[in-house]
Amino acid sequence: MASLTVLGLETSCDETAAAVVRGLPPGPGEVLSNVVFSQIAEHAPYGGVVPEIAARAHVEAIDGIVAEALAVAGCTLADVDAIAATAGPGLIGGVMVGLTTAKALALAAGKPLIAVNHLKAHALTARLTAGLPYPFLLLLISGGHCQLLGVEGNDAFRLYGTTIDDAVGEAFDKTAKLLGLPYPGGPRIEQLARAGQAGRYRLPRPMLGRPGADFSFSGLKTAVRQIVREGDFVPGDAADLAAAFQEAVIATLCDRTEQAMAQFRADFALRGPATLVAAGGVAANGAIRAGLARTCAAHDFTLEVPPVKLCTDNGAMIAWAGLEQAATGRFDDLTVSPRARWPLAHAAT
Repeated sequence: MASLTVLGLETSCDETAAAVVRGLPPGPGEVLSNVVFSQIAEHAPYGGVVPEIAARAHVEAIDGIVAEALAVAGCTLADVDAIAATAGPGLIGGVMVGLTTAKALALAAGKPLIAVNHLKAHALTARLTAGLPYPFLLLLISGGHCQLLGVEGNDAFRLYGTTIDDAVGEAFDKTAKLLGLPYPGGPRIEQLARAGQAGRYRLPRPMLGRPGADFSFSGLKTAVRQIVREGDFVPGDAADLAAAFQEAVIATLCDRTEQAMAQFRADFALRGPATLVAAGGVAANGAIRAGLARTCAAHDFTLEVPPVKLCTDNGAMIAWAGLEQAATGRFDDLTVSPRARWPLAHAAT
């Protein structure tokens, strides 16, 4: 089969993105362009993403972003084999903008449409960048998601664990807000923690040591709030508290991942080396990557993390997920609907 070229659109949250990717499964693929417009400035005054503002910004930016992605790739719509777009999960207003735009482009250019699950796109990014074979264990950590999954095929996922309350990225942002740090909070916490002494504060490690691989971060966030509002905390202690928070998150992520590693090995009868993929915006955190690398080394896993620019939301991951589906000959009708919720897998049994 000849290489496929796919245009991908991403508008599920606060990045308006488009990219052109070329290749064939299992990869690696070639990213011909990857254009991302961030809405951080629009949402910063509110300390988080405002759905209505995000949707309006997508409407204003999407046409220009698509045009730029095609121009950088040196191609036109006539040159692509399919058009892919995030169809969920995400903020429904934003998802509607990207999917409707993709439908219009597909109809106008006579190209097939592919409705992409945003979580699947994160899961398959390591195939785009490293040609990773199935199966592999995935830790998906972002502002809206925190899951451990066994990935055994383009549409085959086993859910080992998920958060029972806050996603890890949400916990980072809310903790940053408590510490008076500007939005987005995750990178600010990581930066501040480098100068802190984590041992000054004792914070809970939710779910640590419990059976299964589910996560919980609400209690950790609450503990930080109590210290800030009721303890002897002063602004000069922010670095120490940030370090303690980040250390607690890493301990929780690594413990839950260890549990999932055992389940993954049993499910796929793997006795030798295996692979853990960390994806999503929180995977850009260097301290978390270092902690996961130590866990992998202790359990005969190799850690695979996409480049930072492909960890956060982007069009290239959508284009690649669409390409993987196009390679199977499966496309979507123009009547396909956007989804605010779109689970990737049911719990493994």
